[in-house]
Amino acid sequence: MSYAHSHMGSGSRTTRRTFEFGKTYVVRPKGKHQATIVWLHGLGDNGSSSSQLLESLPLPNIKWICPTAPTRPVAILGGFPCTAWFDAGELSEDGPIDWEGLDASAAHIANLLSTEPVDVKVGIGGFSMGAATALYSATCFAMGSYGNGIPYPVNLRAVVGLSGWLPGSRTLRNKIEVSNEARRRAASLPILMSHGTSDEVVLYKYGEKSAQSLNSAGFRYITFKSFDGLGHYTVPREMDEVSNWLSLRLGLDGSS
Repeated sequence: MSYAHSHMGSGSRTTRRTFEFGKTYVVRPKGKHQATIVWLHGLGDNGSSSSQLLESLPLPNIKWICPTAPTRPVAILGGFPCTAWFDAGELSEDGPIDWEGLDASAAHIANLLSTEPVDVKVGIGGFSMGAATALYSATCFAMGSYGNGIPYPVNLRAVVGLSGWLPGSRTLRNKIEVSNEARRRAASLPILMSHGTSDEVVLYKYGEKSAQSLNSAGFRYITFKSFDGLGHYTVPREMDEVSNWLSLRLGLDGSS
């Protein structure tokens, strides 16, 4: 599936980049379908490996949608092409921000959720760059629009970010504060973030700082979990935290 995004330059000419997203994998609920979560893989990975991880979780009432990011040149890899939700010069909140790539991925994710039944709660989660994209989507939900001004169409109920960071965290507070509606939405959205203290790829301090930025911008339901000695990967006890948190926040039946 492709998503074309255009914006007006300084003249009247329109520039356009088209992003070709890879294959989407779906894990169907084994019980009553109460929630749907789009889960986003890390840099260079794909939706298939996410689906295998999520299939093993004790969450029978969740449908998981695991898309694959477009293959694009990535600055941090010296321009080498691989699957990436956006271009990144560094995996931190301090790097230059590819707003266009972020908006394209956030729109693709929202599009995957927009056809879910109205009684099903929807959310987004992810690992590393996928977590960064999930957290960016949370800010689009709060502001009611993507960075390019196009309205954000989905009512998010939960966001999970593992070993990630928030792109554009420095300017977030100013954007949220100007609107009562944005403040209300930010205050209503539960977010779980977790990070290993020994993460050598996305440093722990970036995850911690991103959680603080979200909190100071008005996101009231932030849970930040530290995992001592954990590197840039997930472990069963971290996924247990995710399962328990989602069950509680989404009010799921029959989860253990």
